Amino acid sequence: MTQPSHPEIREAVRKLCAGFPGEYWRALDRERTYPTRFVKTLTEAGFLSVLIPEEYGGSGLGLSAATAVLEEIHRSGCNGGACHAQMYTMGTVLKHGSAAQKAEYLPKIASGEIRLQAFGVTEPTAGTDTTRISTFARREGDKYIVNGQKIWISRAEHSDLMVLLVRTTAREDAARPADGMSVLLVDMREAVGNGLTIRPIRTMLNHATTELFFDNLEVPASNLVGEEGKGFRYILDGMNAERILIASECIGDGRFFIDRSSAYAKERNVFGRAIGENQGVQFPIARNYVQLSAAALAVDHAAALFDAGQPCGTEANMAKMLASEASWAAADTCIQTHGGFGFAEEYDIERKFRETRLYQVAPISTNLILSHVGTHVLGMPKSF
Repeated sequence: MTQPSHPEIREAVRKLCAGFPGEYWRALDRERTYPTRFVKTLTEAGFLSVLIPEEYGGSGLGLSAATAVLEEIHRSGCNGGACHAQMYTMGTVLKHGSAAQKAEYLPKIASGEIRLQAFGVTEPTAGTDTTRISTFARREGDKYIVNGQKIWISRAEHSDLMVLLVRTTAREDAARPADGMSVLLVDMREAVGNGLTIRPIRTMLNHATTELFFDNLEVPASNLVGEEGKGFRYILDGMNAERILIASECIGDGRFFIDRSSAYAKERNVFGRAIGENQGVQFPIARNYVQLSAAALAVDHAAALFDAGQPCGTEANMAKMLASEASWAAADTCIQTHGGFGFAEEYDIERKFRETRLYQVAPISTNLILSHVGTHVLGMPKSF
């Protein structure tokens, strides 16, 4: 395996995560509560603002540095899902926002004064077909009136701002399906109870996800990001960054499982010898290591393309797919290696097993990635 990048960042993240051991996460998981202290500590250490330019109070580093942060968080047994959107969601404002929006929001996001962690895209009837969203923002003078619904919007209850994708032109009236969508910055502190209702969704993992209902929510027209009708292309960069960063979390999860599997296989004795002496135990763990090593290279490649400003949609998708599948395979092996103990809460394996399963589905499903490669890369006909 090649030498991991950003060793200083990785070491600092590992030290920080040592202060948040398994019992911290198990307590949160039981009660389905948000890791406020963990997020605050990461923010104060500057790890959530690595992608924000120095002029706005961030570190001004590339996506590869952000992947190192999230990988180490997950390898340490922690979970970055509570805050990872703070890294990439602000990219829509950074790349497409006005000078006033950048000056107003980016320094406060970097310092932790405000949180921009909610990314309002998915809808119940649209799913991954983003062009079919129906949440609509009607312009009235100096404000937009928003009506509609979103689902699977994580961290909405713990975010001060949300990047919201809406239609400002009906799909049937737009020149192309991807046209007619716009991005609004919603101040959650003012919106909740004034046209925005947040309904938590309890799931098999502690991911603080919600459903949102918009009922004549008023948003200042000055909160429009970029030009009206061009919102879909504005969020694409954010989606690529999200997929690469999620892939790095999967790499971290995979390393967590392999670390635990190999350590247990060496120390657990059955029938008078270490279970790791048995090839039936040893080989699956070794295979996980090989698969994860290859996936890690794909993640590094995608991040390098993103940092170079090169097209990376296909590479981001493939990295996310490879990393999530490698992590899931390692999770399954880890449970099998530990036997009954793998299901015990105190080992933290069952919690991480549930957490890493999410990434077969989100932020983009494996089938949609395969469809993208089949049609956009290999030129086969579309099935939808």
